[in-house]
Amino acid sequence: MRILVTGSAGFIGFHLARRLLEAGHDVVGVDGFTPYYDRTLKLKRHEILAQSQSFTGCEAMLEDLPALQDIYGEGYDAVYHFAAQAGVRYSLENPRAYVDANLVGTFNLLELMRHKPPAHALMASTSSVYGANASVPFREIDRADHPLTFYAASKKANEEMAHAYGHLFGIPITMLRFFTVYGPWGRPDMALFKFAAALFEGRPLDIYNRGDMRRDFTYIDDLVEAMILLLEKVPPAPSRRQSAPSEIDSLSPTAPWRVVNIGAQTPIALMDFVAAIEAATGLRAACNFMDMQEGDVPLTHADTRLLIQLTGFTPRTTLQDGVNAFIAWYRAYFGL
Repeated sequence: MRILVTGSAGFIGFHLARRLLEAGHDVVGVDGFTPYYDRTLKLKRHEILAQSQSFTGCEAMLEDLPALQDIYGEGYDAVYHFAAQAGVRYSLENPRAYVDANLVGTFNLLELMRHKPPAHALMASTSSVYGANASVPFREIDRADHPLTFYAASKKANEEMAHAYGHLFGIPITMLRFFTVYGPWGRPDMALFKFAAALFEGRPLDIYNRGDMRRDFTYIDDLVEAMILLLEKVPPAPSRRQSAPSEIDSLSPTAPWRVVNIGAQTPIALMDFVAAIEAATGLRAACNFMDMQEGDVPLTHADTRLLIQLTGFTPRTTLQDGVNAFIAWYRAYFGL
């Protein structure tokens, strides 16, 4: 297959593109290489992908419609859309970046897919869309109407935009709600990378809500495996359905569109996460206990029954194994 991966120099896009190349697909990757975090890390990811003759890398912002049109050309068999302005906390500082990248950029891609639709588009969303939902575990069929940050609002808007295009133009779209993804080549602004850096540099770890938080940490290889399996699970158009969706299926009644959670379904206490990093590094953490950050939530917990129903796959990497793999990569990358 010929597959477009947006955000291919990002953490998740890189891992997914590498897996697709290993499976024998032709991959076109597009990334804006923005300075939100160290560009060197992004460039090194693309260098690895470029070792395959089946990879074509492009530098462009999705907000740049003429550039995106050139890249999209006559279309693709499938599209994985990960390019976005990431970061819950950064959205408090620079919300306009989320308008440009997440809203305008996604709109541009949807417009191109409207005229040359792929057989399946899989688009990144986030567990942050569940916002103030009190019912856990979070289910795809639950309403998600109370986002707590502009980042979450922009990703929920992406889901609604995609639904409208799916309904109007018949584009089969699966929205992927990610839950705290971690692993080698991860983002420097995320907890595991920040905690590892602090430990190795002898600095205290900033622990929000005084450690009273739990996250559904999802290892990157498990996430990629789920997304590969979901590629073949194309949401059917209403006119082509032979039976009603199951009671847990988020399949739209009016569009070839659904939402799927991808998480480990095992929330981990933040201090247990710190303990796993200590075990992997052999270092003892000093902790700076702080209040909850604005817009944050104390718990995320994915209901993954729909993922299992569609693919038969359950994430299998233990937290300690995943943290060990990250720390091994971190040591090698920084020469420690």
